[in-house]
Amino acid sequence: MLRVTGVDKWFEKDDRRITVIRDLHLSFTGGSFVAVVGRSGCGKSTLLNMLAGLSMPSGGSIEYRGSRIEGPSSDMGYLTQQDTLMPWRGGVRRNVELPLEVAGVPASERRRRADELIAQVSLSGFEDHYPWELSGGMRRRASLARMLCADPHTLLLDEPFGALDAQLRRELQEELLSLWTGTGKTVIFVTHDLDEAIFLADRVIVLGSGGEVVLDHDVAIERPRDLDEIRLQPAAATAVTNTGLFVGGVVGPTAFGLLVEHSSYPLAWTVAGAWMLTAAVLAMGSQRFEAG
Repeated sequence: MLRVTGVDKWFEKDDRRITVIRDLHLSFTGGSFVAVVGRSGCGKSTLLNMLAGLSMPSGGSIEYRGSRIEGPSSDMGYLTQQDTLMPWRGGVRRNVELPLEVAGVPASERRRRADELIAQVSLSGFEDHYPWELSGGMRRRASLARMLCADPHTLLLDEPFGALDAQLRRELQEELLSLWTGTGKTVIFVTHDLDEAIFLADRVIVLGSGGEVVLDHDVAIERPRDLDEIRLQPAAATAVTNTGLFVGGVVGPTAFGLLVEHSSYPLAWTVAGAWMLTAAVLAMGSQRFEAG
């Protein structure tokens, strides 16, 4: 459905070429939830901008439903890191309606659809509140509703909950899953948080420092998921070690998480910790860990 083939992306700065992404190959299946993880500067946001048609590749091609992406499309919704609600448009409802207004949808239908989404993101009663009258979490909810208003088939989200506290982040993660489940929409979710990636996604892609794929792994954990339980599941830890990128033996649960037998010494890990180690090491140099 969405295919990235041999993509390079570079920028010119003071007569120097700065390469962010080099020879990237990826494909995304319709209806899947994919998390893209990596450290700052590895090209995660650059990739989303190209998928959204806001920036063109320097080399290679990106195709969506068989056609080359050459600009923005109403079939792709994009939620950026920054708060982009527009105070000059008025309150929440007027902001949420914007994509439908641009598409020429009649006012009555715009209002109906906007109010429906506002209720789905738990903002009923705040339809006429200006952005500055909302908390950070409420603004994120309003932005999520606006992204969904035109009913795009593919959703691109760039660390949408990164600036929120842990409790609110968990609430919005649950809300996003609820809105996505059963819709058949494709989600590509950028994050630096492995816990978040494992909790949300069907598949996790880790990008290295040069924008290359260093890990592409399906998350074989049934939904619905409970992150606290996942952290203490031996089966989940085994799924991590069996990628071949982190090889070890899961001894069993301890008070601190899961005991993984290393060749030199025993380590106590949570499942998320094992993912963190794997991704961090790979993003820094693609080293292989041997344990046993």
